[in-house]
Amino acid sequence: MTTRGWNDLRLEIIIGTLLRTGVMLAAAVVMLGGIVYLAHHGHEPVAYSVFRGEPDALRSVGGIVYGALRLSGRAIIQLGLLILIATPVARVAFSAVGFAIERDYLYVAITLFVLAVLLYSLLGSH
Repeated sequence: MTTRGWNDLRLEIIIGTLLRTGVMLAAAVVMLGGIVYLAHHGHEPVAYSVFRGEPDALRSVGGIVYGALRLSGRAIIQLGLLILIATPVARVAFSAVGFAIERDYLYVAITLFVLAVLLYSLLGSH
C-alpha cells in the first residue's frame, strides 16, 4: 500500500535528482575553490620535495566552513569534498524517509541501519 503520489518510480527519480545535484554542486564548489586557490597562490613556486599536509583548521567541518566563508581556496575545495561525501549519506537518509512514507518498515529498518553505519564511519570512528 503506497501513499497517494508516492511510488517506487517517483522515489527513484527524486533520489537520482538528489545524487546528480549533489555531485554537480560538489564539482562546482571544488572548481570555484581551485580558481580562488590559483588566483591567490598560482604564482608561488612548488616544492615537490617537501610534503605539507592540511593545516589543523581544515581538519574539522567547522574549520572548513569558517575558512570557506573567508574565501580560502583550500577551504572551499575541502567544502566541495564534504558536499561530495554528504551526497550519498543524504541519499540513504532520503531513502529511509521515502520507505517510511510508503510504509515499508522492513526497508526503513535496513536503511536506518546503513545510515547508522555510514554516520559512525564518518563521525565516530576516531
